[in-house]
Amino acid sequence: MEELIEILHNGNYSCVVRHNKGVVLCHGRGVSDLYRMLNETPQLLKDSQIADKIVGKGAAALMIMGGVSQIYADVISEPAKLLFEQSGISPRFANCVPNIINRDGTGICPVEQLCEKCTTPEECIPLITEFITKIKAFNNN
Repeated sequence: MEELIEILHNGNYSCVVRHNKGVVLCHGRGVSDLYRMLNETPQLLKDSQIADKIVGKGAAALMIMGGVSQIYADVISEPAKLLFEQSGISPRFANCVPNIINRDGTGICPVEQLCEKCTTPEECIPLITEFITKIKAFNNN
């Protein structure tokens, strides 16, 4: 895990995933890379180790549903930490915060807010799917 954390920081990546076939370096914003992996190449998440800069409840749900085995986060939200622990994963982290804040610094991250009332990772996934679908539609117009 220490090697992944070093790659995360030295390469200025958003997320680094180590799976049985190698390492995936992510640059995407928010949960986009994790969502794409879960839906297009789920084998990359199964039994993987992940070092991530910021992990909110939505990212945690995607990781859990993907079958991640170990997680490190520079910043993790309390709801994400709780969701991991309820799923039998003990996350490592540098800082734990009440919630992930949006990019503008004006409120809670929209995905974190969407997943707020969810009690399981399974409940989060359709909400994240809807969010990503709307973002893609907006960006295509």
